Amino acid sequence: MSPPTPTTRELALVVVLLFSLVFFVSRSHSGTQSAGNQLSSATQDLAIAPYDPSHVQTPYEYGSNRVDGFPETTVVAHVPGWTIFDRLYLYNGTAYIVTDDPKGLPDRSKIISKGRPIRNGPVEVASRLPTDQEMRIVSTAEAREIFGWWVNDPAQFITHYYHWSAELFFGLWRTYSSLDPTIPANGSTHLPPPRRLLFSHLDAAHWRDYAAMNEWVLRAAFPGIALEFNTDWAERAGMGAVSVLDRVVLADRSAAMYAYNFLRTQRTASVPFALPGSAHWWSTIRGSVMQFAGFSDAMQPSDKYVITYISRQEWGRRMLKQEDHERLVQELYKLRDTYGYEVVVANMDKMSRVEQLQLAGRTTIMMGVHGNGLTSLVWMKPQRRSTVMEFFFPGGFAHDYEWTTRALGMVHYGFWGDRAFTRPDVPQVAYPEGFQGNSIPIDGALVARLCHERLTLAEETDD
Repeated sequence: MSPPTPTTRELALVVVLLFSLVFFVSRSHSGTQSAGNQLSSATQDLAIAPYDPSHVQTPYEYGSNRVDGFPETTVVAHVPGWTIFDRLYLYNGTAYIVTDDPKGLPDRSKIISKGRPIRNGPVEVASRLPTDQEMRIVSTAEAREIFGWWVNDPAQFITHYYHWSAELFFGLWRTYSSLDPTIPANGSTHLPPPRRLLFSHLDAAHWRDYAAMNEWVLRAAFPGIALEFNTDWAERAGMGAVSVLDRVVLADRSAAMYAYNFLRTQRTASVPFALPGSAHWWSTIRGSVMQFAGFSDAMQPSDKYVITYISRQEWGRRMLKQEDHERLVQELYKLRDTYGYEVVVANMDKMSRVEQLQLAGRTTIMMGVHGNGLTSLVWMKPQRRSTVMEFFFPGGFAHDYEWTTRALGMVHYGFWGDRAFTRPDVPQVAYPEGFQGNSIPIDGALVARLCHERLTLAEETDD
């Protein structure tokens, strides 16, 4: 018995070698109506422009689960590790780029890898290089004989709030938003939301973080998104049928590590910043997540400044000296009593997710020891006084929150006890003995003085 004729949605089988979002634009008349309904239902959450059917291209003809001809694949945008394709083909677990002119394509190793865990050393690097099992480049004639958007990262980085929200999610959206470089401050965009996020190397039980922030951010930003995992990938690969990804963003951590921006910052999400983009590119995601948490910027008076100190003193690892912590709190409370600033000493693990997001949305200056709690900086409103202050063990430094702060147009200061530094005078990355310890020094008076300086910038320079 021949299989039933599939719908367009079923034909848009999305394949992912690790983490990937599938941006799928339906091409058939019935699929067009379905896509239109999905867009309108998500418009309020994403501030997306109304669906315009005139933008839909002529549909491809499908029959018996095969494409009538194989339109060539187009690379819409690319930097190492982050690629947007139109019409990427999937068959038996392999991605196919169909083109009769392969000369202009990026090197395959800059697009995809085997999705193995990231370890150092030339042997490990070579073991991650892609083969024809991961991706093939074929002509239209070859496609007739042979026969998604996906994230191809290893699972080791997914169950961590920072790597999810401020790296994977950050990079995926920065890549996709390069197709709309006119996103205004309110975050409105004509880009349709992603319909699927596919993890080809991850099972469904291992993508959430211990604080349950990963799923909160994803569902708040894209309430209608569907997730697929390695079992779904294996099922699709075993069907022996060709799938077409009308539009796909493919993310691969190992491929991104070849890029110049990664070599400078050790942040894979820094690589898509070589693509065109709006200064307000993140406002779409921030606005949706903040709205979901019941917060809007209008709720915070423009002249009300909030200093948030994210304390790790009960965490048991990477903590300030207790006496320095107490002195810092005293100095911050002096600012409160003298100038009227709101000061919040926050233990994030004792706050609900809504409370954490709302606090970050109100915060003008966020500070704390290097650690996961500072991921909340991505929900701050970027403006003239917005500042992140990060405390390191003297001699230690990492780009994680320093780069993320700057990527959002805010100012970052690092501290080594009684010394503060900021871009361009930042130290080299280092993890000395004591970096992870519980005796990190900080000069509370210096921190307070710098807070006051940042909060007394000239009013006319504000947005």
